[in-house]
Amino acid sequence: MTVLLYDRGRKLMERSGIGRAMLHQAKALEENRIHYTKDGKEAYDIIQLNTVLPDSVLRAAAARLAGKSVVYYAHSTREDFCNSFKGSNLLAPLFGAWIRFCYNRGDIVITPTPYSKGLLGRAGVRPPVMALSNGVDLDFFSREKGSRRAFREKYGLREETKAVISVGHYIERKGILEFAQLAEEYPDVQFLWFGYTPFNLLTARVKRLLREHPVNLRFAGYVPMEELRDAYAGADAFLFMTHEETEGIVLLEAMAMKLPVLIRDIPIYEGWLADGQNVYKASSQEAFSSRLKGMLEGRLADLTEAGYQVAASRNLKAVGEELAAVYAHLLREKLRRGRNLYENFDHNRLVCACHKWSRDFRAKSEARFGKERA
Repeated sequence: MTVLLYDRGRKLMERSGIGRAMLHQAKALEENRIHYTKDGKEAYDIIQLNTVLPDSVLRAAAARLAGKSVVYYAHSTREDFCNSFKGSNLLAPLFGAWIRFCYNRGDIVITPTPYSKGLLGRAGVRPPVMALSNGVDLDFFSREKGSRRAFREKYGLREETKAVISVGHYIERKGILEFAQLAEEYPDVQFLWFGYTPFNLLTARVKRLLREHPVNLRFAGYVPMEELRDAYAGADAFLFMTHEETEGIVLLEAMAMKLPVLIRDIPIYEGWLADGQNVYKASSQEAFSSRLKGMLEGRLADLTEAGYQVAASRNLKAVGEELAAVYAHLLREKLRRGRNLYENFDHNRLVCACHKWSRDFRAKSEARFGKERA
C-alpha cells in the first residue's frame, strides 16, 4: 500500500496550521512504517489531500476516476473563516459552499475534533467524517530541548520579567485585539505575538493595532520552529483567546512544552479540556484578566502536567495508528465493492449477448460477401 501525500500548495500553507498538519501527517506515517510518496507520478493506492485549492479538487476527481481512494482533511469550516481576513464575512457563504464541494470529493473526511465534525455534518458534507487530532510532535516540542535563556536574551527580557505569548495569524478571530487590551492592562508584563499575515489582508482594526499598540506588546512575526520552541520554554503563560477553531496545533505545542495555558471557553474544547483540571478558561475580558493575574502571581494551581498528558495522548505515533486503520478500511471497502460488482454481474446474460452478437455479425458477413460473389 502506498499513500500519496499531495502537497502542492505546501509553500503557500507552510506558515499556517495546515502546513504544520501536513508535516505531522508525514511523520505520523513514518513512525508507523506506512509507505508514502509526495510524487504524483508514482503509483499509489490512496491520495490524501489537505487544501481546498482547485488543484486538490482536480486531483481528487482524477483519483476517483482511476479507482483510487481519497482521504480529504477538513482543516477549515465556514465558522472559522468568518472574522478572519478583510471581506471574509461577506465571502463566508461562498466559502462554505466551496469547501462542501471539495470535501464531498472524498471517500472519507478527517477533521481534528468532534466539534468540527458536527459543523461539517450540519453543513452538508456527505462522506463519513472522522474526528482525528492533527497531533503534536513530542520529540521536537520537549521542554528539555527548549531554551528559556535564548528566548529571553533575544527579546531583552530580564529573568524576573513576566512574559505572556500567543501564536497565530493577525486576525480578529484569533483574539488579537483582546490580547492587546490585556497588554494595556498589565504594563509591567511583556506580551509577544508570534505569527504573520500579509498587511493587505488585514481588517482596518488590526492594521490600526499594528501601527499603534502598547509598548509592552511586541509582534515577533513568523519565526522558525526552533525559536518558537524557545518561546514556549521561556514564557510564563500561553494565551489562546481565539473565538473559533478546528483544534489549535499551537495550543497542543504549548501544553507539550508544559507552559501554563489560558484559553477562551468555547464549544470546541468541551470534552477534552476542562477548566481548572488541565487548562484555565475564561469567557470574558474581565475573566481573562483575573485568571492571567492569578497564573502570573502563582496563586492558581499548576496544571501543566495534566495539560502535558492531554498533548501526549495526541502524539504522532497514535495519530499514525489511527490513519493506518482508516487506510485499511478504505482498501477493504474497495475490495468489497469490487467483489460485489463481480458477484452481482449477470455473467449468463453477458455470454448470451456475446453469442447473439457473434451470430448477427456472422450472418451480416455471409450476406455481404455472398452478394459480392454473386
